[in-house]
Parts: sequence; structure tokens; C-alpha cells
Amino acid sequence: MSWDVEAIRAQFPILQQQVNGSPLVYLDNAATTQKPQAVLDAILAFYTECNSNVHRGAHKLSDEATRRYEKARDDVAAFINASSRAEVIWTSGTTESINIIAKGMSERLQEGDEVIVTELEHHANLIPWQQACKASGATLKIAPIFDDGSLNEEAFTALLNRNVKMVAMPHISNALGTVNAVQKLTAQVRVKAPAALVLIDGAQGVAHGGVDVQAVGADFYVFSGHKLFAPTGVGVLWGRKSVLADWPVWLTGGEMIASVTYQDATWGELPNRLEAGTPNIAGVIGLGAAVNWLAAQDVVAMQAHEKLLLARALELAEQLPAMRVVGAAADKVAILSFVLEGAHPADIGFLLDRQGIAIRTGEHCAQPLMRRLNVPGTARASFSIYNTEQEVERLFAGLKKAQSMLL
Repeated sequence: MSWDVEAIRAQFPILQQQVNGSPLVYLDNAATTQKPQAVLDAILAFYTECNSNVHRGAHKLSDEATRRYEKARDDVAAFINASSRAEVIWTSGTTESINIIAKGMSERLQEGDEVIVTELEHHANLIPWQQACKASGATLKIAPIFDDGSLNEEAFTALLNRNVKMVAMPHISNALGTVNAVQKLTAQVRVKAPAALVLIDGAQGVAHGGVDVQAVGADFYVFSGHKLFAPTGVGVLWGRKSVLADWPVWLTGGEMIASVTYQDATWGELPNRLEAGTPNIAGVIGLGAAVNWLAAQDVVAMQAHEKLLLARALELAEQLPAMRVVGAAADKVAILSFVLEGAHPADIGFLLDRQGIAIRTGEHCAQPLMRRLNVPGTARASFSIYNTEQEVERLFAGLKKAQSMLL
């Protein structure tokens, strides 16, 4: 299957520029993806055609803004195969989505209960559970990984028991690219820890296509728009309607109420009850445009293209003796995390940037994982559907140049 990468690149205006005198090579997609013209157009159209607050408006602009805003909810529900549009809750991103669930769980957990996360976690799917356990007296347990960055599924299963009330794990590691078998693991939770709820951190999962929340089988699947070719500051908390219907509210105020007196208030129905205040309307509309744009692509060809990029990167990595790839799980997406002997990751990033090559360096909001792998941090090149084999080759040419300057 062919992937017309040049046709895709032409839809991303930001890629058509030079940085420090060289054509931009953008390889920081695990941090945030660039935005296609279709998304930019949708945001501009909102601000120039119907900028207004949504819901309860008594005029045409508000009606049209509400229509576009709620259509985005329908589009996202279809994109992830939610069973109901009411299961799609708008948030500011993955971090807020996880905090909503962790805060609710902190009110339900008690001493003797257990929460399981993995050694692969981004801080956003670790710290909220630390805090929930501290607040409730529950015990936080960590499922280990192997040295190649893959989850030790046998050890994960061994942690499951009837005291476990929450399991939270990433679909894909942001630092290493490891893909977890979330459907299989969730099925194991259902058998061995039947009282447990399951949350999947899908921040890195959705951009690679093919997420079906009903097939995954978890109770919550959360993600951010900005890693999905959409704007920053908007994200999704998907949760089973039966679970979210009485979930403790995170914020209170306008939009989420059913009735209010000076002494008390009652909450509205989903999705409103978890969406207090004026939302990021333009961001939501941009997210709707992004999932429609992505849904129109050939997902199989897209995934094959990303695998090709990773394969080429790994091939070139073998030819660079000073490079050590960190994270070599059998199932991983196009993320290349690495260290160069004798070179600090920050220096690598700086010298690549001088050549117009954008990567990310550091701990990737995964300090415990870096310590587990015995590295101070890594340089991370993360590839997306608009990257080319030539850009992979430019990365390695840039690394050799940086290496000659550092060693």
C-alpha cells in the first residue's frame, strides 16, 4: 500500500519553512503534532463566522456555534466508536481527564484497596494515582517492565486480585513507543480483579489510528487533541455511560447544573455534568475537524508508512556505534529514544536544532522510567505520517555531525 507523503505534507503549512537556514525536519510528534489546513480552516471559520458562546443562546451565532461544537462531539464519538455521544466529555487534555477520574476515585477508595499502574507511566498517569492513594489510604502498586521497555505481562497479572479497585496504564509509552496489549490486559483485569475500573492513557494511542473503545473494553480512555493534529488545550475523557453517570463532579459552576438554590444545587445529565464553565469552543471544533481529517486517510497505509520510518531509523542506528536505542519492545510505534556515548541529550538537541531538526530531549515526564532504565534522559525522535525517509536520513546525518563536534 502506498502513502503519498508529499500530498500529506502539502496540507501542513508549518512544514513548508526553513529553520536556522535549513528545511524544517519536525521529529517531535510525541510532544505535539502539527495541524493540517483543514483544522486551521475550521478554527478560523468559527472565529470569523459564528464566534459566540454555546448553548442557551437566543441568536443565530450562538445556535451555529453550538451546532458545530456538538457536531464535533458526534464526530469524536464515531472516531473512537463510543456507544453514546454522552460518553465524550470535553476536557483540557489527557492530564485533566486523568485527574477527574483520580479525584473521583480518591473519594471511593479506602484502606485495603489497591491501585495498579506500570513502570511506563508519564507523570500524568502516575502522580494523580499517588495522590488518590495518599488521600484514601489505598496502596499503589507498580507493574514492572523488562529491560527492553515492554511490560512484564506475567507480573502484571500476578498483581491482580479482588482488592484492586483501579488499573491505569498507557496504550503507548510516550518515552519509548512501547505498545501495550490493552485489550488483552483489560480482559485479565475483568477476570482477576472484577471490582476494578480500568483507565487507558491514550495520549499516544489515538494519533496512530484504529482506536475502538468498545473493543478495548476499558472503563475510561483519555487523550489530548494536540497529539492528534488538533489544537492544544482540548482533550477527551471517554467513559462508559453507566460509570460516568454518577461520577463525582470535578468542577462546579455554570453549564453542569440541573437546578440551583441559595442553599444547594443538583447536577445535570451527561455530558454536561462534567463540563462546568465556558469550554474551549474553537479547540473542540478544531478537534472535530482533526478526527474527520484523520478518518478520511487510509489508516492501514498510514500505519505502514510509520513502520517504514521506524525500520529505516533502526537500520541507520545500527550503523552508528555510539548510539544506544532505549526501548526495543517487539511492538512499538515510530518513536526512537536513544543516547549517544559521551554526549548529553540536551547538547544533541541543540546541535540538531542548528541544522533545522527538531527533536525532544530529557526525561519526557517519566523520571521513574528513566531511573528504571538507568539513563539520565534520552534524545527522542518521534515520527508521524508527514515525515519522510529522507528526513530520517537527515536526522542521522545531523547526529553524525553533532557527534563529531561533541566527541
